[in-house]
Amino acid sequence: MKYRTLGKTNLKISDIGIGTWQLANDPEMWVGGDLEESLRALDRYVDLGGNFIDTAWVYGYVGDNQDTLTSEDLIGKYLKQSKNRDNLIIASKVAPKNFMWPAIKDVPFEEVFPSGYIEKLVNESLTRLGIETIDLMQFHVWQDDWANIDDWKNVIEKLTKQGKVKYWGISANDYQPSNCLKTLDTGLISTVQFIFNIFHQKPTEKLLPYAKINNIGLIARVPLDEGGLSGAITLEKKFEEGDFRNNYFAGDRKKELVERTSKLKEIVSQSDEVESLIELAIRYILSFDELSVAIPGMRKTSYVEQNTSFSDKGKLSNELLEKLKEHKWERNFYTGHDAWLASSNFVEA
Repeated sequence: MKYRTLGKTNLKISDIGIGTWQLANDPEMWVGGDLEESLRALDRYVDLGGNFIDTAWVYGYVGDNQDTLTSEDLIGKYLKQSKNRDNLIIASKVAPKNFMWPAIKDVPFEEVFPSGYIEKLVNESLTRLGIETIDLMQFHVWQDDWANIDDWKNVIEKLTKQGKVKYWGISANDYQPSNCLKTLDTGLISTVQFIFNIFHQKPTEKLLPYAKINNIGLIARVPLDEGGLSGAITLEKKFEEGDFRNNYFAGDRKKELVERTSKLKEIVSQSDEVESLIELAIRYILSFDELSVAIPGMRKTSYVEQNTSFSDKGKLSNELLEKLKEHKWERNFYTGHDAWLASSNFVEA
């Protein structure tokens, strides 16, 4: 496993992290998980040299049902029995109070992160995780219009001084990688987590150059496009009832996905650099020096073993990276594209 520095935090993290949204059985998003297998996947990830675990307060949250384990609860259970706690970097996120993703422009900051709310969720995350300090706490949505608001600045300064959080980051709105640059100018935010993959290459235009100059740690989420870049989705693929990908790949989306991944598979078959589409997808991200870590979701030990193995294989050639520029596919399958643009009122220039 190779390691990179997470921006100005100077934390040394494995360049393959583990995304943990899928670990807990979120009844509205992911189904079919096995909690014991999830724990084994975490253990195997750490055993193979992984040290960056990314979670969120909201992963697995089902209201006041105290019998349901969230992702943070599960990680806390693992940390309690792990001998490697001191070597692990734990990142979590503060959910928006109004439970709206993405953060919609012109919705007041106090409706999303009201006074006392950020501190409340940080304390709850600490309790669930069973730790005294969170290495990286991220705002789970963001609007750059909030850059000059003092409330969030005051609370992160307070929580940092109390030793509850070491560093702060932003988890940028889906497909809005530059909707945070003014906030980064404050110097108070150390990292940005954002969607980045072969299909969504827009972060290379503004965010990556900014991060390189300003030493911002970059965390690439959805590296496999919710499984679209795994190479395993065919026209006949059926997702379990309750799996959000039934909507994500609804209608003609799956057909277009298969057409596009077929072309990428042709590149793989003609290349002596990679052996599979999933390897191409992950090594594409790791080919950018500005990136600190890619965080594929991995709730099975087989996924962990496969994905972490790509860390040691190095960057793709410049020739192959140039070919992949032709495979951009900018769209938003989380919502209807036009509806998403209208609701967020933020268009990447």
